Amino acid sequence: MESNETNSKPMDKDEMEEVLHYMRVVHAFKAYRSSCLRQLEQCEKNFRSLSVAHQEMLPDHLSTIDEAKVCVDVNAALITEITNYCGNMFENKEYREIKDCHIQPTSFDLDKVKSTLKQIVRDWSVDGAEERDLCYRPIIEEILKRKPPNTDESTSAATSVSILVPGCGLGRLAWELANRGYFCQGNEFSFYMLFTSHFIINRTQGDTADDYHQYTVHPWIDKRCNNISWKHALKGVQFPDINPGCLSFKNRFSIAAGDFLEVYTDEAAWDCVATCYFIDTAHNIISYIERIYHILKPGGVWVNLGPLLYHFYGVSNESSVELSYEEVVGIVEKVGFQIKKSDWLKGHYTHNPHSMLRYEYTCAFLVAEKP
Repeated sequence: MESNETNSKPMDKDEMEEVLHYMRVVHAFKAYRSSCLRQLEQCEKNFRSLSVAHQEMLPDHLSTIDEAKVCVDVNAALITEITNYCGNMFENKEYREIKDCHIQPTSFDLDKVKSTLKQIVRDWSVDGAEERDLCYRPIIEEILKRKPPNTDESTSAATSVSILVPGCGLGRLAWELANRGYFCQGNEFSFYMLFTSHFIINRTQGDTADDYHQYTVHPWIDKRCNNISWKHALKGVQFPDINPGCLSFKNRFSIAAGDFLEVYTDEAAWDCVATCYFIDTAHNIISYIERIYHILKPGGVWVNLGPLLYHFYGVSNESSVELSYEEVVGIVEKVGFQIKKSDWLKGHYTHNPHSMLRYEYTCAFLVAEKP
């Protein structure tokens, strides 16, 4: 992307910070290939440092590393497709890189790119269906029961059930709710997620439900540990598993970019808020709970599922208040909610089902109503 500085007014501090953040994400995506190839080249160097006798015990090891390099190239080509369309993805703003300004991605930035590739599997592939069912299905079923959608084609947003999904990631949960007849808006702050969801939702569409373009991603190629077989690390996953443009109900699905607390301030605007692996992304979880209560209509329902893996805990220069789940429930009630359901459900997050190391969460499942 080229700079357009001559025809634009100077940016204020907030705009500059936003553009720099945008550039950091773009540069992290672009650095993915070289970063992964450096790691694989080191693996090759380490193997060649073995004695000849030890190398001969592993006749296929170098060819496996070569295959991994090909997989990295496939992922890099996909990333190029994603970043080619990210500059004009917002209706009210167009981002351009600042000329002669290069931001060196950190290891944290590169890890975000790798986790985004895994998120594609979770949200938009057949391989991720089991994981999606563990967390999305309970939320969808609870909403269907408590706030049935109006499936009349002539229904307007003003008269239908409206659902907000903060922290929607790549958008599958919000898409599924809209596909069932709800007017559903996802909200996401991360550029990593926004770039990728924009690409999947808008650039893979075909003319019919069975006619759409699929891509391949190798999500586990950066994992060199806990592999039962290298074929699992090399595995390619096709996505999307459906045509995202073929919704059962038109014009009922959208994704809005921005910080949840800054974007959603109108009182009594939503019939339902659905949060999945989201509330622990807050600096102060109480502010999230208060805002959810504020934006719900009387009789509105909040459905939440997820752990409490506080994202800013231990991060330098970031404030973070960590509460136990007992304290969270107490806050929910003190804010004014009436708890209608509370349970514990097992869940995973972008896990490799073939890895020797898998994390399993005991997720809190909470349904609360605003009187």
